Amino acid sequence: MAPPRGGGEVRDGDRDGDKDRAPAAGMRRFTWEEIGQRSGRGPAPQERWLVIDRKVYDISHFYRRHPGGARLLVSHAGQDATDAFVAFHVNKVLVNTYLKPLQIGELAPDQPSVEPTKNEMLVKDFRELHATVERMGLLEPNQLFFFLLLAHILLLDTAAWLILFYFGTSLLPFVFSLLVLTTSQVQASWLQHDLGHLSVFRKTKWNHLLHKFVMCHLIGASAKWWTLLHSQHHAKPNCFHKDPDIDMHPFLFTLGKKFSVELGIKKKKYMPYNHQHKYFFITLPPLLFPTYFHCHTFYIAYTKKYWVDLAWMLTFYIRFFYTYGSLLETKSLLAYYFIFRMLESSWFVWVSQMNHIPMDIDYDKNLDWMSTQLQATCNVEQSLFNDWFTGHLNFQIEHHLFPTMPRHNYWKVAPLVKSLCAKHGLEYQCKPLLTAFADIVHSLKNWGELWLDAYLHK
Repeated sequence: MAPPRGGGEVRDGDRDGDKDRAPAAGMRRFTWEEIGQRSGRGPAPQERWLVIDRKVYDISHFYRRHPGGARLLVSHAGQDATDAFVAFHVNKVLVNTYLKPLQIGELAPDQPSVEPTKNEMLVKDFRELHATVERMGLLEPNQLFFFLLLAHILLLDTAAWLILFYFGTSLLPFVFSLLVLTTSQVQASWLQHDLGHLSVFRKTKWNHLLHKFVMCHLIGASAKWWTLLHSQHHAKPNCFHKDPDIDMHPFLFTLGKKFSVELGIKKKKYMPYNHQHKYFFITLPPLLFPTYFHCHTFYIAYTKKYWVDLAWMLTFYIRFFYTYGSLLETKSLLAYYFIFRMLESSWFVWVSQMNHIPMDIDYDKNLDWMSTQLQATCNVEQSLFNDWFTGHLNFQIEHHLFPTMPRHNYWKVAPLVKSLCAKHGLEYQCKPLLTAFADIVHSLKNWGELWLDAYLHK
């Protein structure tokens, strides 16, 4: 690898006031400008570097082997990834064994610890908040809480079959069984989300094991597939080309003010976007799970050779079609399966999109961790029903700031987050549940109108 421009030599750095920043002897030193040039874009060789705690790592060859997925790591190439690293990794000692061989140097002593695009005081205050959260024990799970969640999921799953077994397959028990199974499936989705974020057990391996049971066996999707996509979303939420959750732009919907106008000016029309707030109801909510997710989870699991996940997934389909096939005729069985997937999909989409779709959608501006999350997320008011119905994702802000925090602790950290937002002038949005749902439709309508105006007049 060729030495970086202006930064490959070892400089003498024992200057007064910089001893706490002085790199170890023999370490190469770099500037933020040099690091920013190694984002993987531009002419070859397309190097990719990132910074964690002032240490510079070359991930040019490692990123494809990153356990959390290549896109997650690449999204931070040329940037400081310190807060993302802290947020995502539970066992930092283990992770550092992977990092050590990748280190190529450190920031030069005259370089600030925070990039110029980021709010230094906010970064400092957020890191202090994170230390406070750890001292308060808010990252420690209450395993009884999660055991009861799993128990109620299994009870609902069993009850759905027993309803058909004891009361027959006429319309009323058929519909009631569908509703019970849908509830079980959605609650299982929230629990697998907890497990995927390593927030149920202290040991990572137990989270991974139960994640496979819940996601693969109870739901029928790949756990690794979910982790691959969801980690990217958390790293750069609502950042175009970096958050897979907004990949539906522009082929199905136009999202965000900037992109809607850009699309209109370019005279591009993949869909009648001025009607997207109408066709949303019959596309994304009911069809995401039965169509796209079904195909995509198997495609990724197969192409990436997630054989263990595929084996677990098969146990779901064997169990489902054997148990329900003994009670329902083929047509009724297929209808039952497709309808509960549509209901599950609708519940999931409305909840998952209410926190993000109405928020700012843009390219990655390389802002600090807290600003990045606050611009892309909002909360929904707390109540026992809202907590249960949304799997505590009504606390989306707290969840995004502290992804490994067990959900039962979100309400405890919320006042601290609000206080920090007020101190730095960040908007902390919290809405009623129905308002949050309505804002999805209003946002789609507004963006469609912006697109149409640009398409016709600009």
